[in-house]
Amino acid sequence: MNKTIKKISPVFKDYLWGGTKLKEFYNKDSDLDIIAESWEVSTHNDGTSTIDGVSLKDYIEENPGILGSKVKDNGLPILIKLIDAKQDLSIQVHPGNEYARKYENDNGKTEMWYIVDAEEGSFLYAGVSKDLSKTELEESVMDGSIVDKLNKIYVKKGDILFIEPGTIHAIGKGIIIYEIQQRSNVTYRLYDFKRKDAFGNTRELHIDKSLEVSNLKVQNWNLKADKEIINNENLKVEELRNCEYFKVKKYDVNGETDMKVSEESCVFLTLIEGEGTLISENEVKIVKGDTVLIPAGNYTVTFKGKGEYLFSQL
Repeated sequence: MNKTIKKISPVFKDYLWGGTKLKEFYNKDSDLDIIAESWEVSTHNDGTSTIDGVSLKDYIEENPGILGSKVKDNGLPILIKLIDAKQDLSIQVHPGNEYARKYENDNGKTEMWYIVDAEEGSFLYAGVSKDLSKTELEESVMDGSIVDKLNKIYVKKGDILFIEPGTIHAIGKGIIIYEIQQRSNVTYRLYDFKRKDAFGNTRELHIDKSLEVSNLKVQNWNLKADKEIINNENLKVEELRNCEYFKVKKYDVNGETDMKVSEESCVFLTLIEGEGTLISENEVKIVKGDTVLIPAGNYTVTFKGKGEYLFSQL
C-alpha cells in the first residue's frame, strides 16, 4: 500500500480581477504579476497540477488505487482552487451535469467556498433576492441593474457557501477563497460591469445559456459548518459540507493530532494558516498555502504543529 504523502504543485491563472495575496501571504511562487487562481488539485485539460514534475493526471495513472475505491476509472472527479479576488468577479452561473455534458463536453459544477480571509466590509452575491422571471433577469442584465436583483451576503473568515449548479453568483473584492468543485471549467458570464482586458476588449458574455440554466427562485443560505465533531483547547474539528462529489472537514490544531484515512478515498489537505509536519511513511513539512495528496488506505496520518487546514475527500 502506498502511504507516501506528496506535495502538489499548482497551476496559476492570471485573470484580470486577481491580486498578489497568494504570492505574498500563501507562499505561491510564480513569474506572473498577479495570481487570480491557484489550481491546487487539477487534472483538467485547462490546467493540470503536478507532483515531482509529473502531471497529476499521469501520477494518478502511475499509482493505481491511490484515489480510493470510490473512483472506478482512476479519473479525479474534483478540482480545488485558492482564489484571490482583488476586484469583483463577473456575475456568472454554472450548468448542471446534464446541460454541461450535452453542450460543453464537460461536467457540471457543484462547488463549495470556504472564506479563508476577507477584508472588512467584503461581500459576495449568491442567488437572487426575490423570485424572478427570465424576462426580468434579461432586462436587468441589459440595463445594468442586475446587482439589485441578487442576494448580497457580507462575509468573514470561516464562512461557508455551498453553490449548486444554476445559482447566479459573484465573488466580491477583498476575499480569499478555498474552492472545491466538480472537475469542470464551464462558466457562463452573465454580466461583467463593462470591464475591458489589457487589450481593451470586453469579455464574452453568455446571456442565452445563462438564462437557460439559472435558478431564479430564492434560496436559503447557511454560512456555518454542518456539524462540530471535536472542540477542545488544542483541537477543533468541523464537518463543513458533505455532498455526492466531496466532503470537507476543517481542523484547527495546536500540538498534535491523528487523522484516519480510508480505503474509499484519498485526502487532499490544504494548510490555510500556520505550519507543521505530516507523518506517515514519510514526513512532509507544510507551510501556509501548501496542498498535499495523502493516498487512500486504512491507516493513520499525524499532524504536528500549529495550524488550520482543510481535509477534503471524495
